[in-house]
Amino acid sequence: MPPTIRPAQPNDIPALIDLLKSDAAERCAHNPELWRLATDAGSDIETSLAKSLGPAPQPVQEFWNVSIEGNRLTGAAHSMLLPVPPIYAGLNGEPGLLLPDCYARPDAVPGTKEALIAETEATLRAAGARTLLATIVSGADWKAALAACGYEPLTLYLARTGLEAHAASIHARPAIEADVPDIVARSAEHRDRLSAIDRFWDAHAEADLRFDAWMRRSLTLTDRDMFVSEDARKVQGYAIAQPGSRLHFPVAHEIEGIGVLDDFYHTSFEDIRSLTSDATAARDLLRAAETAFVRRGKDAAFVVCPEGWRSKAALLRQEGYKTAMVWLIKR
Repeated sequence: MPPTIRPAQPNDIPALIDLLKSDAAERCAHNPELWRLATDAGSDIETSLAKSLGPAPQPVQEFWNVSIEGNRLTGAAHSMLLPVPPIYAGLNGEPGLLLPDCYARPDAVPGTKEALIAETEATLRAAGARTLLATIVSGADWKAALAACGYEPLTLYLARTGLEAHAASIHARPAIEADVPDIVARSAEHRDRLSAIDRFWDAHAEADLRFDAWMRRSLTLTDRDMFVSEDARKVQGYAIAQPGSRLHFPVAHEIEGIGVLDDFYHTSFEDIRSLTSDATAARDLLRAAETAFVRRGKDAAFVVCPEGWRSKAALLRQEGYKTAMVWLIKR
């Protein structure tokens, strides 16, 4: 008999805590250095669920659906409407995103994952989502269920743990305000490649102005480090080493030791198909960001890379990065 799928309710919180602790423990077992459990994971999950399922308005719309067999909660799907970054056009509005903390118990009836996915898709479409995305952690058993529901890889999150500081390089240095125009020019090249890989990343008409403003503000933020790669006084690439985000890590996991490189581009991988033979400068730029993470007490990093950007992925894999998470899109 198929499970009943319905929206989660506040009285589901105790059962959800137990379920989501099991979910987090599986991720931790898969990669304990990256998916460290929070010291009080149960309490953190409870606090987050109370906010999500409570009556107060949410800054970002998120949703929980659960599967019920008899009187037993056997699975849950967590999703949200994903705000569109200001440099992208967002022609289809805010996408709906299934988050990493979707889970079904091993003894749930067959088809539970697919039923949760289908109901969550309906929830997201009813909330206005015209594009549907989903998250899987490498090795997770949701991969087959999402593929069966029509999802394909869109973005890779390549990770490396055990980061070490590197010696300073002539190819990379901290960014300054005078670099912003060159960073914006390289960002435009970056966006052109993204759009060529998938129309999902079509740029906003005012992307350059918006990115310029964001770079100037980023230089004033104390939680991140910005670097440029320079050759003959011309900026060839940039990297922004910033802290981990709850968008990528459920609350059951510790994120203080994780850094994220979302903005990372170098002309060495401007050809999305193949890496320039001498990628030393791009490699040194990446290592400068890793060194900044180490100095901030972080020993693991996520780097965002579109699935179709083979040259960028090749550089990262040469440096020891492996796919740890994937965002998928429903075509």
